[in-house]
Amino acid sequence: MGGRCKFAQAWTGTSSHVRNAARRHTPREDGNAGVDITADVFALIRLLTPKAGWDGGRGSRGFATPQSDNPGSAGEKRKRLAHPRDRGWLGFELRWHEHDPEELVSSVEQCIDGAVEAFEGQGHSREQIKAVGITNQRETTVVWDKTTGKALHNAIVWTDTRSKDLVRRLKRRLGASELMSRCGIPLSTYPSVSKLLWLLDNIPEVKDAYERGVLAFGTVDTWLTYKLNGATDRDVYVSDPSNASRTMFMNIETLAYDEDILDWFRIDDKKITLPKIVRSSDNKAYGTLAGTSLKGVKITGCLGDQSAALVGQKGFTPGLAKNTYGTGCFLLYNVGSKPVISSHGLLTTVAFDFGEGNTMYALEGSIAVAGSSVKFLVDNFGFIESSAKLSALAETVEDNGGCTFVTAFSGLFAPYWIDDARGTIFGITAYTQRGHVARATLEATCFQTKAILDSMEKDSGHALTELAVDGGMCNSDLIMQTQSDLIGIPVNRPGMRETTALGAAIAAGFAVGIWKSFDELKEVNTQGRTIFKPQIAEEEATKRFSRWTKAVEMSKGWANE
Repeated sequence: MGGRCKFAQAWTGTSSHVRNAARRHTPREDGNAGVDITADVFALIRLLTPKAGWDGGRGSRGFATPQSDNPGSAGEKRKRLAHPRDRGWLGFELRWHEHDPEELVSSVEQCIDGAVEAFEGQGHSREQIKAVGITNQRETTVVWDKTTGKALHNAIVWTDTRSKDLVRRLKRRLGASELMSRCGIPLSTYPSVSKLLWLLDNIPEVKDAYERGVLAFGTVDTWLTYKLNGATDRDVYVSDPSNASRTMFMNIETLAYDEDILDWFRIDDKKITLPKIVRSSDNKAYGTLAGTSLKGVKITGCLGDQSAALVGQKGFTPGLAKNTYGTGCFLLYNVGSKPVISSHGLLTTVAFDFGEGNTMYALEGSIAVAGSSVKFLVDNFGFIESSAKLSALAETVEDNGGCTFVTAFSGLFAPYWIDDARGTIFGITAYTQRGHVARATLEATCFQTKAILDSMEKDSGHALTELAVDGGMCNSDLIMQTQSDLIGIPVNRPGMRETTALGAAIAAGFAVGIWKSFDELKEVNTQGRTIFKPQIAEEEATKRFSRWTKAVEMSKGWANE
């Protein structure tokens, strides 16, 4: 069943057009020659993934994953992000973000075929693939008619803020302040509930399906597993807790839908079908692929992308944390088997549920704009030709020249939750150069990460000693060194940075017995790590962060002017 070869790096690209579904790779020269590989897990990774270029959020990737170290063969399909309404100053006010649900499925199917083709091209057989793991963009919402299996509207993406006014009205309703203690997430445009309520209020086809009792709701994991199983042919309709916890419908303690929360939102669960909540790693619940070149192979693992990254970073025990630098930025901190409700602007989420006492919770901080700020400089300002060149531009100057860029294009997420802040550059003088703005853009993500880590320390009562990192932006040594300088602890970057892919593979592999304990994963992805240690004094880091905090305060209120 195994073959002898070196692990191949996952293919990454930076251009914005659709890539070929399958790419072949050059084996890594990392000392893994002669390792027996059994390709027991096929990780379908990852829907709408950020790419190595930092524009992110718009592709599907598939990897055939060896049992041991690095993901191997990869297929990729670029995905379009639609902006149905670009209105307002600089085109960012009230921007709507959508995806075509059917295109999501077709891009994933093409990636499966592409990855399998590449896998076989390396001398393996598809019969070696024992299971499929899925990871996906969370909060993004799909609704469909369960009698036909057809989507009733485009998927509304997690970054979409069209429900802002609706959320403000809900916050004035009696009981709004109690929601977070039950579901772990503050009421905002971020979770799925605000997107569903907007659809019910504004799309007649959705409202009609609801009134007729045929409306199906799900995040992307539910939509994918439903369609990959053959839609109405099998009616596989499930979600794992790491995704269900992002809807605001699930009780964070019981891992079941909370009737009181549904009643508060005035959602009648007799008129809408919510997916059954099942374990993240399950040998039966997710069904089998009805088509593609892996027809008949089981889907046995499912995790929201950020949870998958935590698992891929082997963050199995309390006190471990990771940060994924993609389109947005997402920090997860494992707090153990009981949820910790934040008092400092963070979310409480399910990290993963592998059953048998292996349910873990996390504190999470989300940054809306990270890699997308780089794309902004490329597309809107024309500073550089591609996102991959931004670090080089930033390194043409020694510092930010006094510039601070609050990248609040659609408000600020954790730990601030300021929806009326807008992107603002402070400190520009007659001597400001493009390099200064480039450096300030990169620093914005690092400053927000520092703010979130400070909140995590306050909520958990424990200081982090190291931060694990992944995602496209972490390829930049400048960003990682800046991050370490500002947070005052080492930053640990793995050699193989597709940790989301690895996490989905681990979830799938546990379900079919490839791994039976977390200890068996100790040696996975240990090659080629880089540790960035702080190189500035704590006093200097504090001074820089104070200036950032002042800039955040001054960025408030612009959306209401």
